[in-house]
Amino acid sequence: MDNLTGWLDVDMLRAKGVSLGGSVLAALLILVLGRLAARVVATALSRGLQRSHTDVTLVKFLYNLVYALLMAFIVVAALEKIGVSTTSFVGIVAAAGLAIGLALQGSLSNFAAGVMIILLRHFGVGDSIEAAGQKGRVLDIQIFSTVLVTDDGTRVIVPNNAITSGTVKVFAPPADQVAAEPVATASHAA
Repeated sequence: MDNLTGWLDVDMLRAKGVSLGGSVLAALLILVLGRLAARVVATALSRGLQRSHTDVTLVKFLYNLVYALLMAFIVVAALEKIGVSTTSFVGIVAAAGLAIGLALQGSLSNFAAGVMIILLRHFGVGDSIEAAGQKGRVLDIQIFSTVLVTDDGTRVIVPNNAITSGTVKVFAPPADQVAAEPVATASHAA
């Protein structure tokens, strides 16, 4: 009985209750302010993308993605404030990230190939090319693919990875359309 009385010490329970209550209030404050901050950040990103005339579908997708990622961090911070061990939760999120990364492996390689196409500038919009078994004029170089239009007007969408992993033929314009480049001469005056 003495052991039970020591466990039910009113002062100790009151102190633990106040401590836990303060932690719960702090966690709720983190959730409320974090949610507000996540909305502000996602909305600012969305407005910036809309001003740059980004596709509406992409704007909505990025808004939701940024908001969800920020809320995941906010929930982890709130749980940590209460005293919940979040290491297993972080492990689950990391495993999910790995699974998503493996699932998007092809898309990520297309993205990297798109960056390489833009940086190396072997061809540009308006050039006539043959790549990945397709021939046409480059209509657009996008994040994951390049859009060609053939001589008969057919639009062909070629994954960027297929372009960079193979041979690319860039056809020169006819000779009468090529501007003559000035030739520099050097004088050898003594």
